Amino acid sequence: MAQNIPTYSLNSFSNAKHLSRQFQVEVFDANRHFKVSYPHRHDFFEVLFLTKGSGFHVIDSSKYKIEPNTVFFMSPGQAHKIEFSSDIEGYIFIFTSEFYLINKNNNNRLLEFPFFFTINQDNPPLIFSDGNDAKFLIQLFTQAIVVTTKSDSPNMELLRSLLDSILNYCASLYKSDEYELSTGKGHLLVKRFFQLVEENYQNNLSVNQYAEKLNITSNHLTQTIRQLTGRTSNDILQSKQILEIKRLLIHTNLTVTQIADQLNFTDQSYFTKFFKKNTGITPHKFRTSYSDS
Repeated sequence: MAQNIPTYSLNSFSNAKHLSRQFQVEVFDANRHFKVSYPHRHDFFEVLFLTKGSGFHVIDSSKYKIEPNTVFFMSPGQAHKIEFSSDIEGYIFIFTSEFYLINKNNNNRLLEFPFFFTINQDNPPLIFSDGNDAKFLIQLFTQAIVVTTKSDSPNMELLRSLLDSILNYCASLYKSDEYELSTGKGHLLVKRFFQLVEENYQNNLSVNQYAEKLNITSNHLTQTIRQLTGRTSNDILQSKQILEIKRLLIHTNLTVTQIADQLNFTDQSYFTKFFKKNTGITPHKFRTSYSDS
């Protein structure tokens, strides 16, 4: 039977008394079990801070090593699976955009962080080399858990403030190829475009249609993207298609034909040629080589 990648809402990871909430913060260890399967996607944001243990965390087509004092970040739509040792320990904060942004005038605030909706579709973890940094983050997570568990009606503003401190502190230490891009002129437009592509990739929208959603001209969108990324809008749309194909090849047992149909490729031959042109190998060889590695 063909297996697709399930998408889970925050309620799938929340305890019964928290079902009405738009967040969950708690200790992460080997005893934390919910009725979900791996790999899967989320429709929410996640910050996973691991203080002990080992293993691997696969996010989309990137495989990252788990080691003490490592923070992983995930945006809605990303596919992932995690394998960890029995002594794994840490903290996890999952939340919806509504929870974080409800009192913020700038609705694009989450896009300002360099580890959410990343331009190059790769968001490596943050690894603390300084023990004091890890201790400070532990304090923030611990305080958030205390606020959540000591009352059936916790202080939401305090929790949002603690989450904001966690995100900003991590952002101040985070290093990536696009860090300067995330602070440059027009970067929010580019990241918003990436967010829209993530939300609409199965609809095969054109550059003009994305520009309409952003209330700008297609020329302005194309010029801004080229200026800040060195890439064309069409190149980014094609890269998203390749990424999604890789996700399905890696994380499901859907046949190549089924994947082509799901992503609205009407021609099987063109689908294979499209993938090979962009990766150098056929979908079948990519799946085999990834499994072997």
